[in-house]
Amino acid sequence: MSRHVIDPPQAVLFDRDGTLVVDVPYNADPQLVRPMPGAAEALDAVRRAGLRCGVLTNQSGIARGLLQRPQVDAVNARVEELLGPFDLWEVCPHGPADGCECRKPAPGMVLSACRRLGLQPSEVAFIGDIGADVEAAAAAGATGVLVPTPVTRAEEVNAAELVAPDLAAALELLLGTGWLPDGGLVRNGDVVRGSL
Repeated sequence: MSRHVIDPPQAVLFDRDGTLVVDVPYNADPQLVRPMPGAAEALDAVRRAGLRCGVLTNQSGIARGLLQRPQVDAVNARVEELLGPFDLWEVCPHGPADGCECRKPAPGMVLSACRRLGLQPSEVAFIGDIGADVEAAAAAGATGVLVPTPVTRAEEVNAAELVAPDLAAALELLLGTGWLPDGGLVRNGDVVRGSL
């Protein structure tokens, strides 16, 4: 079995819905925000490692007229209250047909976050739950890690270069804090670990 070494990032960026918090489609109510299992612990680990962290989120409900930006900001503030602090937030308010550069899988939010953090994309990792997240990371030149949920399509899992079963395993891959059992982290079918 081959082993691939991943260089530890200087910052870890996260998708919001389905990655850090339970996905409530077009959520306008901060009281519906519930952290995903392991999210608080994963973020604590990132901060303990001295890394910066941020959130990148598509919010097409704004473009669709289902949400107002203040509602999205209120939900984000609740996420920050439960799981923060975050060094930055990037929100794409556009719809799929708008042709913007920020809506994942386009790289715009990843690149903007890198500029704001003063880092090269190669120094940044982005963790998300769908193919658009890891595609945005790849398009920007960052490391993407897919943490699938029941809504993640099989073809997205198959196409992702780095896949982890949960946030803790994704950080294991990125930060290299030790080995996981066989199958815990997979890169194109191979068990993987990172290095410090």
